Amino acid sequence: MYLEPVQYGLGALSGGLVGFTLGLFGGGGSILAVPLMVYVVGVPNPHLAIGTSAFAVAANAFANLLGHARFGNVKWRCAGVYSLAGVVGAFVGSSAGKMVDGQHLLVFFALLMLVVGALMFRGRGAEGDPGAQCSRENAPKVATFGILTGIFSGFFGIGGGFLIVPGLIAATGMPVLFAIGSSLVAVTAFGLTTALNYAFSGLVDWVLAAVFIGGG
Repeated sequence: MYLEPVQYGLGALSGGLVGFTLGLFGGGGSILAVPLMVYVVGVPNPHLAIGTSAFAVAANAFANLLGHARFGNVKWRCAGVYSLAGVVGAFVGSSAGKMVDGQHLLVFFALLMLVVGALMFRGRGAEGDPGAQCSRENAPKVATFGILTGIFSGFFGIGGGFLIVPGLIAATGMPVLFAIGSSLVAVTAFGLTTALNYAFSGLVDWVLAAVFIGGG
């Protein structure tokens, strides 16, 4: 796909906005990626926008994950269980998403953004237990949340952090800060799974993805 230089510049600015929001909230930023690709950068094919943004979001999430890991904000066992279960869901969801008409997906996106906006204004709740861990008792619950959010993430081509963070809190009782750091492992895994699935169908613009990542 050929884009004008100004479109690549807009892609870099869009990537910066997504990366900043993702690092700050652990979610919410990735859902901006597809609309920014379509309506700001000007990518004409919604599926191409989803595949490209999924890879870019995965890379931005990984970059933000490194910072959280340095400060010890990642519960690696919980993040691993959640992510391993979720990549199966992300593959299923992204496969289904490719079969849906692109314009219909954009309508679903508009509805989804309203829901996300409402969730982000909702209170974070209790502080949680800093010592919370994944165990044999709660691992099935963690995995179930992972699969369900993975399906959702893959279908829409988003990181799903706005669902992963409360999912980790509900399954383990960990504090919000640890849930945000741990969620970035899943956002990276889900985004990469979705991007690779779309790439097999030729629905990733690697140059635009690189520009988007560079901006983030």
